[in-house]
Amino acid sequence: MHRLLAFALLALSCHAQNRPNSGRPPRPQAPTRDPNSPGYVKAKELEDGKVPPPHADGNFIIGPTHNPAPESLEQPGVPKGMVHEFTMESKDSKIYPGIARKPGTFGRPDPNDPGKLIVESGPAPYTRKVAVYVPKQYVPGTEAPFIVGADGPDRMLFTVLDNLIAQKRVPVMIAISIGNGSGDAQGSQRGLEYDTMSGLYAEFVESEVLPLVEKQYGVKLTKNPDGRATMGGSSGGSCALIMAWYHPEWYQRVLTYSGTYVYQQWPFSPATPRGAWDFHETLIPNSPRKPIRLWLEISDRDNLSTRDAYHDWVLANQRMAKVLAEKGYPYQFVFARNAGHTDRTVKAQTLPAALEYIWQGYPK
Repeated sequence: MHRLLAFALLALSCHAQNRPNSGRPPRPQAPTRDPNSPGYVKAKELEDGKVPPPHADGNFIIGPTHNPAPESLEQPGVPKGMVHEFTMESKDSKIYPGIARKPGTFGRPDPNDPGKLIVESGPAPYTRKVAVYVPKQYVPGTEAPFIVGADGPDRMLFTVLDNLIAQKRVPVMIAISIGNGSGDAQGSQRGLEYDTMSGLYAEFVESEVLPLVEKQYGVKLTKNPDGRATMGGSSGGSCALIMAWYHPEWYQRVLTYSGTYVYQQWPFSPATPRGAWDFHETLIPNSPRKPIRLWLEISDRDNLSTRDAYHDWVLANQRMAKVLAEKGYPYQFVFARNAGHTDRTVKAQTLPAALEYIWQGYPK
């Protein structure tokens, strides 16, 4: 029972560092993992305070100190982009009319198959916020590359882009930071959007979000998949890869923090019986290499649940790095010491170089 309660609290707080205190008891702190543990990928340990070079593939260990990169802070004299915001209502969506888990309930193991969860969920309306960053250097009417981010608005992303664009380290790009549809984990709208192993969320963005952005703010978004990126943390991170995996004709650059490459999917799908865990278990190893460049990060105190063998965030990301290397993907994997799940200090330290890494090769 104690383990089940711990998992329930974990599932509901998989992006807890960005959520207000809900009044629930704090979940047990995850143990600190050693990046040199047997079975983990071999990684280069960097001097404390350093991050990997933005053009280097492979595995790296950073920390234990995580000071913000200068590009993560507002800098005097740097042209600042405009940030526009609008809301989207569930009643206007043909793809996501809205669901929520029944109040006060959590998923419970199916007695016939403990690997599945029984969840009480039903229709529920939502409102989501969307923030659109348009850099000062954008020329109205011209076609622009862009990045789509989960769990928005992401103010740090906009600040970093101001600085990197001014330094000509990334292309002049639009950023579309999309709020989730509320809740978390199995049975919630956020869980349905981010943890479902299908192209549906990318199709929602393509058909319902991007046209509104273009119409309302006079921007023209490229159709070239090489000029389209996704990013996110936790389930928003696995969603970023899901978007590119199922629609590589739309997205080919991916950036994830504490990616939930574990078994969070609900409802159950026989095509991917272990949800995003199947990325490193079967999908990447058994599929032809796709045209995707990936940057991914995990922390030494990241999420761990003992409910089953498929809820160790550190192990899942280690396995991702291993299979990406075996298949010859261009990727950079960062293991952060002295950090937690979707750690904001790690993001402030690494996001500038991470963005530069995933956008390499694209004209500036």
